Amino acid sequence: MLSNILDRISFWSLFAVIVLLPVFFLPFTQIPIETSKGLLLVMGLVVSIIFWIAARFSDGKISVPKSWILVSGFCILLVLLLSTLFSSTFKMSLFGTMLDVGTFYFMLGAFLLMLVSSVVLKDIQNAKAVFWGVIITSFVLFLFQGLRLFMPDLLSLGILGGKTDNILGSWNAFGLFAGFSTIMSLFVIEFFSIPKMTKWLLGILILFSIILSAAVNFSLIWELLGVFALIIFVYKISYSFGEKQEGGETEEKKHFPVFSFAVVMISLLFFMSSQFIGGLLPNSLGLSNIEVRPSFGATMSVTGEALMKSPILGAGPNKFGEVWAMYKPQAINTSQFWNTSFSFGSGLLPTFAATTGVLGILSWLAFFVLFIMAGVKSLFSSIKNNTNWGVVVFFVASLYLFVSSFFYSTGGVMFLLAFAFAGIFIGLSSSSHPTKEISISFLDDPRKSFLSTLLLVLLMIISAATGFKYVERLASVSYFGKAVSATTIPVAEDSITKAVSLYENDLYLRTYAQIYLIKINSIVSKGSSLSEADKADLQVSLDRAVNGAQLAIAYNNTNYLNHSSLGIVYDTVGSLGVKDAYSKAIESYKAASVLNPLNPGIKIATARVFLADKKIKEARNYAKEALALKPDYVEGLITLSQIEKSDGNNSVAISYAENALSLIPDNKDLIQYVNSLKSGGSVPAPDVTPIETAPETKAKR
Repeated sequence: MLSNILDRISFWSLFAVIVLLPVFFLPFTQIPIETSKGLLLVMGLVVSIIFWIAARFSDGKISVPKSWILVSGFCILLVLLLSTLFSSTFKMSLFGTMLDVGTFYFMLGAFLLMLVSSVVLKDIQNAKAVFWGVIITSFVLFLFQGLRLFMPDLLSLGILGGKTDNILGSWNAFGLFAGFSTIMSLFVIEFFSIPKMTKWLLGILILFSIILSAAVNFSLIWELLGVFALIIFVYKISYSFGEKQEGGETEEKKHFPVFSFAVVMISLLFFMSSQFIGGLLPNSLGLSNIEVRPSFGATMSVTGEALMKSPILGAGPNKFGEVWAMYKPQAINTSQFWNTSFSFGSGLLPTFAATTGVLGILSWLAFFVLFIMAGVKSLFSSIKNNTNWGVVVFFVASLYLFVSSFFYSTGGVMFLLAFAFAGIFIGLSSSSHPTKEISISFLDDPRKSFLSTLLLVLLMIISAATGFKYVERLASVSYFGKAVSATTIPVAEDSITKAVSLYENDLYLRTYAQIYLIKINSIVSKGSSLSEADKADLQVSLDRAVNGAQLAIAYNNTNYLNHSSLGIVYDTVGSLGVKDAYSKAIESYKAASVLNPLNPGIKIATARVFLADKKIKEARNYAKEALALKPDYVEGLITLSQIEKSDGNNSVAISYAENALSLIPDNKDLIQYVNSLKSGGSVPAPDVTPIETAPETKAKR
C-alpha cells in the first residue's frame, strides 16, 4: 500500500534525525558542529513531515495522541511566539544567528520533533529501532572520542581542536551524555529480557561510559548518575524480591541488580572523593577543561531583575546575553571573569525564566508536572503488571535529559533528544489505549476532505519553504568562517560580503565593520604616499565600516557589543581627522554603557576617546568611574596615568602606573613605561588588554 511506503520513508527520516544527532557534523568545512546538527534537524523533520502528509493523502486518515503533555507543549510554543512578537529585537528572538538554542524557531523544531515522534514512533517496533540506534550511536561516539584522546590531531577532521573537542557539544555535555548512555544501558540490563551476549555488550558500554565520565570529571554527572542508578536499583528490588505466587508461596528470587548497585557505588566514590580520585584520569591523559558559566544564584538574580521590567513575557527568547549585561551582579567585577557575555544562565531551563517571563515559567511548570505525573503512573503500572518497560525506558531517558538541561546548558543535542524521547513516550502510552488517540477520516466527507487537504497542503508547503530558507542561511556560515580565518584582506572582504548578502545579522555585520577597519588601517599605514585610488578606497572603506556597525545596531539595538562596535569605528575615523567623529564615538560608547552599566571597559574606551579629543576633564572622570567599578583594573590605571601625564601631572601619572605595575609586576612593557615616566621619556603605554573570559567560573579539570 502506498501509504505504508510513505510512512516508512517518514519513519526513516525521523530515525536519522534522532539517531544521528549526537554524531552528525560536516567535516572539513567552515560550518560549526552545532550548526550542522541544526541542518540535520531541519531537513530530517521537513522530509519526515512531508512524507507523513503524503501518506495521509493516500489513506485519508489522521491519527494523533490525545495527550495533555502535547497541549502543554503547545502552550510553551504559544508563549514563546508571543514573547518573540513583543521582543524589542524580533529577528534575534525568532531565529538568532543560526537557529540558536532558545529561539522560537529552535523551540518550534523541538516541539515538532516531539509531536512527530509521538505520531510516527507510536509503534513499539519503530520505537525499539530508535532506542537501539541511539545505543549504537553512543558506542560509536565514545569509541571515536576515546581514540581522539590519544590521536587528537589525526582525528581532528578539519574542525576539531584539542583533546576535549568533540562532535556532540561541550566537554561537560559529552560527559552528561555518557551518563545518559549508562542509565539507558542499565535500565535495559535490569528490566528487559535480552540475550546474554547483548547484556555483556551493554555492560562494556556502561564501563566505557563511566571511564569517559571520569575523564570529564564534572560533578553533575556523578550526581545524576548516582541518583538515577539508585532509582533503578530500588525500582528493581521493589518487585524482584519477595514476590508472592498464588497460594502464598514465595517466588524464586531473581538476580541481584549488580550493575545498578555498582554504578551507585562508583558514582558515590567519585562524588565524595572528587578532589583526589576525580583528577587522576584527566591529569594522566593531559586533559584540561576550563568552562565558565553563571552560577544558579547569579542566574536567578538577573532573572529577578528582568522579570521586574518585563514580568509577563520576559525580555524575549534568545536574549539572556542582554539580560546578563544589564543586570549582572557588581561582585563579578572583583573576579578575573568580568568581561564576558553569556547566552545562557546556569542551565537551559532557568534561562527561559528570564527570557519568557511568568507565562513561560508557568507553561514549563505545567509541562513538567503533566510529564512527571504520566511517567510516574507508567512506572507504578509497570511494577504492578511487570509490563510496558518499553514505555518506561523512554520516560526515564527523557527525564534524565530534562534534568540535565535544568542544571546545565547542555546544548541543542541533548535538549532535542529530551523532546524526542518524550514524544515517543507519549506515542507509546497512547497507542495502547484507543481512547487516548484522536482519529479523523476525511475522504468520506467532501467538506472535511477539502478543508483537511488544504491544511495538509499548506503544512507541506510551509515545511518545504522552511527547509529551503534554512539551507540558504546555512550557506552564509561557510562564507563567514572563511572571512574569520582569512589571511588576506581581499579574501576576508569578499567572504564577509557574501555572508551578509545571504543572511544579515549583527554578528556578521560587526565582523563586516571590523574587516573594513583592518583595511582602513592597512591603507593608512602607507603614509603620505597614498594614490588617488587609495584615497577613494579609503573613503569607501570608511563608509562601509560605519554602515556595517549601524546595520548591526538596527538588527539588535539592545546588544551593547553593536554600539561598542560603532564606537570603535568612529574612534578610528576620528583619529584620521574626520570632523565630529569623536563625539559620535562617545555617543555610541554611552549607549553601550547604558546596556552594560557595570562594565569598566566601556568607560575606559570612552575616556580614551575624550583624551584623543583633548578633553582632559571628561577623560579623567570616566577613567575614575571605571576604577570605581573595578579598583584593580590595570588598563584603567594605565589610562589614568596617560591622562595625568597629558595634563602635566607627572608625579600622579607615575603613581597610577606604579599601582598598575604592582598588579602585574612581571610585565616588561609596563616596567619600561614606568621607567620612562620617571626619566621623562616618551615610551607609549603598554597594551595590557585582558583576554575575555567569563564570570563565576565553574571550571572542571
